[in-house]
Amino acid sequence: MTALRQIVLICLATSSIAAQTLDVPPRAIHAVRGSEFIQKIQALDWPQRDQLVLEEVLAGNIPDFQRKLCPVTVTNVAQGQTNRATFFAMPDYVAIGSEADYFLAPVSPATAQRIADRLNCLLPTRRMVDAIYASAEVKLVPAPIPPSKAMTTVPVFAQHNATVCAQRQALAQVHPPGALTAGHKKDVVISPRLASVTRKVAIYGWHQTNGMAIQPLYLGHMDTWVDYSQCVRLISQIMLVNGGEKKVAEVLADPKLCGLISDEGIIADPRYATNAATPRSSVNKIAAPTNAPVFFRSSHFNEMIGVIQGSEDVRILINQPESRPTNQPVLLIYYALPNGNTIEQTMGRSIKPGEDWHFDIQHIGAQTRWLRQVITNRTLVVAYLEAGQKSWPAWRKAHGDHAIVDVMNSVRRLCSASQTEVVLASHSGGGSLIFGYLNAVAAIPNEVKRIAFLDSNYGYDAKLHANKLKDWLGASSEHGLCVLAYQDYVALLNGKTFVSEAGGTWGRSRAMLSDLGAAFPFAGQTNGELEGFSALNGRIQFLLKENPTRKIFHTVQVERNGFIHALLAGSLMESRGYEYLGERVYSQWIQENQ
Repeated sequence: MTALRQIVLICLATSSIAAQTLDVPPRAIHAVRGSEFIQKIQALDWPQRDQLVLEEVLAGNIPDFQRKLCPVTVTNVAQGQTNRATFFAMPDYVAIGSEADYFLAPVSPATAQRIADRLNCLLPTRRMVDAIYASAEVKLVPAPIPPSKAMTTVPVFAQHNATVCAQRQALAQVHPPGALTAGHKKDVVISPRLASVTRKVAIYGWHQTNGMAIQPLYLGHMDTWVDYSQCVRLISQIMLVNGGEKKVAEVLADPKLCGLISDEGIIADPRYATNAATPRSSVNKIAAPTNAPVFFRSSHFNEMIGVIQGSEDVRILINQPESRPTNQPVLLIYYALPNGNTIEQTMGRSIKPGEDWHFDIQHIGAQTRWLRQVITNRTLVVAYLEAGQKSWPAWRKAHGDHAIVDVMNSVRRLCSASQTEVVLASHSGGGSLIFGYLNAVAAIPNEVKRIAFLDSNYGYDAKLHANKLKDWLGASSEHGLCVLAYQDYVALLNGKTFVSEAGGTWGRSRAMLSDLGAAFPFAGQTNGELEGFSALNGRIQFLLKENPTRKIFHTVQVERNGFIHALLAGSLMESRGYEYLGERVYSQWIQENQ
């Protein structure tokens, strides 16, 4: 590195460090001190405590020394290149009160996320916590309290707070307040493992003087668990990477850079649900996600990624091209996930021997990239919809059908009203979301141009859905329906059948054919083991695979170009460059596992 470049990087770092302060109001003269706040929350339950912590922090009732963030430098080597970065952390954990009298406040992850969101911050990763301890000017000796039922109560919070404050005060002359301090608490952290569990908190840290953490990364507690030892340290959303500013979320999503601040690989959604800590008994109706997604550039295929997480119950990832012609319509595809699968598994990536096979059975991400090379008069935007229970049928039982409209509108309002066409697509249990949506609307909107069931029409009910589908299909020559299914009632799982002849997608597809056939004459054609039925010049299409070998083709129908066909069936591009149930045509578009 040249001397001039070193000087430039130092200047950049210095100017950015100076700007890394929390955006909170000045502390009011009559704001409560830490000891007073402890008394105030003695008799409150944790949701009430959390709310008061949130209010005090946002009002600026934090010690002055916590306002200026501390730089923490990290490095890694990726693809032969050494990367150097600096992120900015609070010098201590979130506290209520003055410099002389403060309370390190344990809170739930949802409240921690609310605080972070309002202050343009994030919560740390495990690697960040390790780096903070390594860089800390003040390394306090952990002071655990023997575990008991009282460890989640305010008196124990206060007891441990007094111990830690005494430790810190003893070092104040040599290390004044504001010096980076660590070792005295566990951290509430973010982790990619949170994507595969429901309503959990990730906790890590509490480093001993030998640098080893007392608490390994742990996701065994529910998100309502708050004990004396877990606190929250905020990290600025902006960091320096190789001399330039980047968002932390952008770095965490980049396979080449994420190793700087994550030892668990990519973290696509670095946040907790902000109402996950609401007691279930108080939830009458799910609120639509209200936080607009922050889009960041993926390092794969020039795509932009945005995540909406408005509640514990719905997680939405939006994938769109990095750029598009401003006058080009958007084709917004809602893709409802199959039961038991995450968004990352549904998008897909390459896998190494022994890795989770779920990442290699759908590849909606790669099929979308293939489609973008073919559909050039529309900008394809995919909104992946994941239910918190990993099951849309279970989600509907908990929240009802009308909440689906709110969820979908949270995505729809991000797009132009006049230049957006909508596709409703689903696999497996995801079809339940589409049928729930049909139940909730008086009529299928004209902007819905295509509905696609990829072995997912279990929930079809003639009384509820037949007439709405008929009216919608007959209303415009732009409306199309594609149904893919296989003879599932004869398939064997561990030597036994698992669906009835009428209840599986084969039976439901036959019922749909019969009902729609009363309004639209179908033509049939058989190609080997594939039965095809079409009407309205191909705008309605059913492809039903016979199953003489009694195998399970549930995901094979998707993997073997099923999503591609679902989007192109009935168009001039149908079967051009691909074959449904043929070999993958999208292999070059699969995201590499790095």
